[in-house]
This record gives sequence, C-alpha cells and structure tokens, in this order.
Amino acid sequence: MQLVQLFRDQTVLARRPALPDSVAGLHYDSRRIQPGWAFFAIRGEVSDGNAFIAQARARGATLIVSDQASTEADIRVPNARVALAQASANWFGRPAEKLRLVGITGTNGKTTTAFLVEAMMRAAGLTTGLVGTIEYHIGERVLPSPHTTPESYDLQALLAQMVESGCGAAVMEVSSHALAMERVWSCPFEVGVFTNLTQDHLDFHGSMENYRAAKHRLFTGLGAPPPPQAVVNADDPAAQTMLEGYQGVVRRFGFSSAADLRASEAEYLPVGSRFAVNGQSFATPLLGRVNVLNTLAALGVARALGIDEAAQRRGMAALTRVPGRFERVFRGQPFMVAVDYAHTPDALAHLLALARELAPRPARVLVVFGCGGDRDRGKRPLMGRAAAQAADWVMVTSDNPRSEKPEAIIAEILSGSPEALHDPDRHAAIRLAVAEARPGDIVIIAGKGHEHYQIIGDQRIDFDDAAEAGAALAELGWKE
Repeated sequence: MQLVQLFRDQTVLARRPALPDSVAGLHYDSRRIQPGWAFFAIRGEVSDGNAFIAQARARGATLIVSDQASTEADIRVPNARVALAQASANWFGRPAEKLRLVGITGTNGKTTTAFLVEAMMRAAGLTTGLVGTIEYHIGERVLPSPHTTPESYDLQALLAQMVESGCGAAVMEVSSHALAMERVWSCPFEVGVFTNLTQDHLDFHGSMENYRAAKHRLFTGLGAPPPPQAVVNADDPAAQTMLEGYQGVVRRFGFSSAADLRASEAEYLPVGSRFAVNGQSFATPLLGRVNVLNTLAALGVARALGIDEAAQRRGMAALTRVPGRFERVFRGQPFMVAVDYAHTPDALAHLLALARELAPRPARVLVVFGCGGDRDRGKRPLMGRAAAQAADWVMVTSDNPRSEKPEAIIAEILSGSPEALHDPDRHAAIRLAVAEARPGDIVIIAGKGHEHYQIIGDQRIDFDDAAEAGAALAELGWKE
C-alpha cells in the first residue's frame, strides 16, 4: 500500500527523507514483521514497542512509526496507537464503515447483552459478527477470544473477515482498556450501549474517575463521529455521565420511572424470566433480574436498528444460555450447581441475589470464589463482603493468582468475610462445596465462568470450573 493511502487522515509530526513509497504490510509486534513491512512502536501494558525497533529492523522493517522523539523512527506521530488504528483501518479497507456496528461498554452484562443483540440480529435475517470476552463470531464461524476487544490491527483484520464473509452487522464488547488504548479508533458505531459502572480494573485505570472517563469515550467518538443512537441503563447513576455532551438519540432502559424501556411485573422462575415492557409481555430463558436488564438493553438496540418485534422475540427465545454465565451443571442431583464469570463485587452480589431468588430459605446459597492476582486489590475485601452478606456458606479459593501468593490474596478477601472457609486449591474447594450441598440448595462457582485455565506464576494450567463440578458430582454418585 502506498504511504499516502496508509497515512490517510493522519497527522505526521516529522519524517525522514527518502522513505519508501509503499509498504508490503504492517504490525505492532516486532516478532511478526516481514521484509518491507511497517512497524508501529506502541506502548503496551507490559512492554514498550520502542524497545524493539532494532529487532523490527533486523526482520526487514522498512518503516518505523513512533510517537517518541528520541527513537530511530522514520515517521513520528502524535499518538502511535491512534496511528496504528487508523493505518490498520486503511490497510484493511475500512471494514467498520461497511458494517452496522454496535458497541457495548460497562462493567457487567456486556457479554450477555452482546449475545442477545446478535440473536435478535440473526432472527431478523442478518449475517452477523461478534467480538467479545468468550469468543469471536464471523457468521457461523466461532474463533477463540484472546482479548475482549483485540488490539486495533487485529480488530480491523477481524472486521475485514466479517465483511468478506457477508456480514452486514456486528456487535462488539468494548472494554475500558480498549477505549483508553485507542483500539476502536476509527470505528463508526451506529449504536453505543452502557450497561453499568462498578469497581473493576483500577490496577489499570488508577481511579474510578479514570475508569468512568474511559467508558465515556464510546459516546464521544474515537476517530469517527459519536454513535447517533445510545442505549443506557437508567438505573445506573453513571448513565448521566456517559451522556455528557452527547447529542444523539437516547433510549434508557431499566426498572425506574426514568426508563423509556421500563420493566415491570417481573417474575423470576427456574426456567427463565417473564416481564412486561411498557405494558407488553416478554419472556426469556435467561434467569434473574440482571438478565431482564440485559434483555432490555438488547431490546433497546434492536429498536434502534429497526428490528421488528417478532424478530426481537424470536431472538430472545433462541438464546437459552451464554457460556459461563449462570451455566448450570446437572448430573441428576437434587440441588443446583452453576458456574458464572462474576468477578467484581457488584456482579457477585447480583449473582448471589439471583441464587437467593431461586433458592429461598430454608434452602442455602453456597459460593466458591477468589480474586485474580496482579489485578485491582481494592475489590478483594469488597468481594468478600458481598459473599458474606448474601451467601449462607462461603469458600474462598484461588482464581488466577498469577505472580502473587494465593494465600496473600485470600487473606485480603477474608478481611471482608472473616467467617468464610478457605482453601487455595480450587479443585478441592469445588469438591467441598458440592459435598456440602443439600437438596434444594444452590452452589455457585464464581469468577472464571467460560475460562478453561488457571494462571499460576507464568504458567497457564488447564482448569474448567464446569468440568470440575461435573467430576465432583460424579464422585458423589450423580452421573446422569
């Protein structure tokens, strides 16, 4: 591609003379560089690409792009991440502009809302793509998801594959990291969605204000106009912050009187939820109040996109489960076991409230959970407190301890739940909880959900909560 095309709509602060007229490719990882390619030296969470310029040159890079004046860059730009995102969009033919793109941000609920939106799009006859925490979809193809929102080059490559496969629309979970690190720069979202804001990722953002500001960027537009339509949670205090300066059409959803899509007459059953929206009755196979909110958000998106009510209802009915989101493990036992991704204080509190709805006393709610190492330490006692307040039996264990000692993480959680049992061996902790359950109880195994691994030190070890729970039930004689 000619440099004039690659750097279309970009600001260049300085450039060396006698640069090549074109490049044969581009990347941000020096290990992926091939002869004739451009290397974009971006700063990541762990390393700085500027430290790998020599490696990129050795692999044949003919163009180095950086925002650091002190490097051996050929082109200096104001922000290397923005430059990478814009160049990637140009390289792949601006695929985001060829899709009806929905972006969903928030602490909790992004994944389920994205699956619901995709189900409604498909019910309306659209070929769709999905980018999210659990997996990526390109039409009927399902790909693994290394990141909720991938790096800008990888995202544009994924969107280009969607266009090539005939997708007309895509829904994307947009993480706060992605918004802060310009990964969705140049993506013109047709609809922006805000689910909620509670404490998470403060190890990266530093403060709730920074975290909130990152989420807000979805509604200001990043290298593209702001989404012309917004769907926001009227029940969340941060919703108004998300809409500061926003000039588009807003649909508010929730249980409060401020909602345009207002849920009422809700019934939470073991087989799903029923509720009314502005007098019309709806039903979903998904469980609990939190999934009513997720469904309301998806309904708001569907209406913003002009999807008719029949397709909305078909899509709701078609989505019977989301992997790792209150995923039930059943082997014929007289109590419920469910695996869920809840890994924030608010998510855990809502999850346990759902369990209590399904298991009113004298049945008990039992919970197994932990907190990740090398991540926001401030939420650990809050997670412990949420469990202590909502569950009858609490087991604290490991959850991706990474470089930290599991016992140290557990001690911080126990400061919020001093009466809890604890065992750093997650395998043993799950078995203790399953063995403790009595008829009518609910066992919640929280924190990992769809993940199939534990990160201990620098090793990723195979570990699947649902499989572990199933094995524990089999050991007790439940094998249906």
